[in-house]
Amino acid sequence: MNPEENPWKTIASKSIYENPWIQLTEFDVINPGGGTGIYGKVHFKNRAVGVMVLDEHHNTYLVGQYRYTLEAYSWEIPEGGGPVGTDPLDSAKRELLEETGLVAKQWDQLLEMHLSNSVSDELAILYLATDLTQYQAEPEETEQLQIKKLPFEEAYQMVMNGEIKDSMSVAAIQKTKLLFLEGKLK
Repeated sequence: MNPEENPWKTIASKSIYENPWIQLTEFDVINPGGGTGIYGKVHFKNRAVGVMVLDEHHNTYLVGQYRYTLEAYSWEIPEGGGPVGTDPLDSAKRELLEETGLVAKQWDQLLEMHLSNSVSDELAILYLATDLTQYQAEPEETEQLQIKKLPFEEAYQMVMNGEIKDSMSVAAIQKTKLLFLEGKLK
């Protein structure tokens, strides 16, 4: 068995739904065990970006907003998206300014991750932003945001206590904690 070889066989596909952000396709398939069935895939037309912010005192910034899909309020790192094919760092810089009013001089990529790879192809790229200057936030009309500046360790405890559940935020905060523990952040 070659782990690089696709064991799924596609018989047919049809587009079910499409809007400016996503496309939903249904596939008739033969699964790895030989059975027939359907598989749905959500294709994202944007790449997700998230920004872990750290100031010189190890404070970070969280963005709070009501998430329509969850029907719940969510605390998250600044995040959003940009069209596939554009520089994701440019998208991250735009999102950080829009949501917090912050501009960072130093940017480092923390990690890449697939957000829900059993049903979607959405790729997220997470950055660490430092050396900050504060300007005026410029939220989009669909965003009613609350900004919270807090010590990084409080944000980490929010993850550990289950108060932060957003996957990009959890991953970025935990990766940053690991960098502190490894002495790669001072």
